[in-house]
Amino acid sequence: MQLSVRFENTRDTGSNSGPVTVGWCLNETKAGIIYAPPERVRSVDLDRSHAKSASRCPAVINLESRHFLIRCPFDIHIGFARDDKGKPVLKNLNGAASTIRASKLGDKLHLVGEAEWRHPGVPTLQLSLPYLFLCDEPVYMSQVAPFMHYSREPLPGTIFGGRFPINVWPRPLMWAFEWHEPQKPLKIARGDPLFYACFETLPQDRGVAMVEAQRTPELLEYLELISGAVNYVNQTFSLFEAAEARRPETLVTPVARRPRQG
Repeated sequence: MQLSVRFENTRDTGSNSGPVTVGWCLNETKAGIIYAPPERVRSVDLDRSHAKSASRCPAVINLESRHFLIRCPFDIHIGFARDDKGKPVLKNLNGAASTIRASKLGDKLHLVGEAEWRHPGVPTLQLSLPYLFLCDEPVYMSQVAPFMHYSREPLPGTIFGGRFPINVWPRPLMWAFEWHEPQKPLKIARGDPLFYACFETLPQDRGVAMVEAQRTPELLEYLELISGAVNYVNQTFSLFEAAEARRPETLVTPVARRPRQG
């Protein structure tokens, strides 16, 4: 018997006009200042003077408006190697000149176990990030490579992300990288584009308004409820309905910031 998927249209506010409010926050505040706020992707550096300029095309503008850029929080310059037992390891190629302590880099950046690599001989690397995206309406977020930003030095592999509903399954993001040319170093400077967060709304023509969200007790309790589920079950999507039933009414409470002095 085929089961219906209920979580697609839950938490509908009944209002289909105006932008959807998407909240972002960090799940931990220690050293949080190094993580830049999400930036809406815009073709601000392109020539818009011509009426037929591609940067003025409604389709281009609409595409960009749904993508938010996350920048790399610290310098990464690493190599891949195997130890004397053949075990895969990472090498910090900056050595003593590295801007980040080796112990801290090891806390954030690690290789996935070789048995879990998607392709034989292609190492999978993961960078733990504290970014959380959440919403009080049905919204799916996709994590994708920063394909609208040009890089003079292409990465020696590919980024792969995922797609999930942030109204029922907000979770800290993980940047994942498949190292197709492990003989080449992986180098990303602090501030370089790391990935995009793309948001799908209902209906599809609604815009996205990004706000910084408070880490309210209700949000923290809900995050604790769903965190780590992937360690116990293979198909976390099967838990969406159960999570929805225990979700607080409101996840997004905007942060009130003091206005800058002019």
